[in-house]
Amino acid sequence: MTVRHKRLAIILSIVAAVGVATALVLNALRSNLMFFYSPSQVMAKEAPVGRTFRLGGLVQAGSVQRDGMTVRFLVTDTAQTIPVRYQGILPDLFKEGKGVVAQGQIGEDGVFFAREVLAKHDENYMPPEAAEALKRAGKVNEKLSGTLLKEPRK
Repeated sequence: MTVRHKRLAIILSIVAAVGVATALVLNALRSNLMFFYSPSQVMAKEAPVGRTFRLGGLVQAGSVQRDGMTVRFLVTDTAQTIPVRYQGILPDLFKEGKGVVAQGQIGEDGVFFAREVLAKHDENYMPPEAAEALKRAGKVNEKLSGTLLKEPRK
């Protein structure tokens, strides 16, 4: 093998290694990427089936049902409602009529199976994605837009 062929082999090896590393990183990012969807988007079949995503909105008043460690409730964006089932301990700030973001998957029966439930951390704050989804639903009353759509206090 000549010096020229050795250099070419080294360069091709480096390019191949960089290509493999890039493919692995992009695959890892794609598999860990998690999007936020509102109940209206889930009902419109925009949410991925069989993949984990975040569902956000308000916990519908009067919808929380507890059966031991299993909790069932409805998440709404005031236009559509999605039933949610969660097994575990809910955060202390979880309340009916308040903002919530649940992470999990939608089942074939239309029930969202949450693995994690996050409640809003401040009475004047809602996750920006949830606030935007409520605005897009077009049915936010003045009280919600005045209290829940504010920026967080610092």
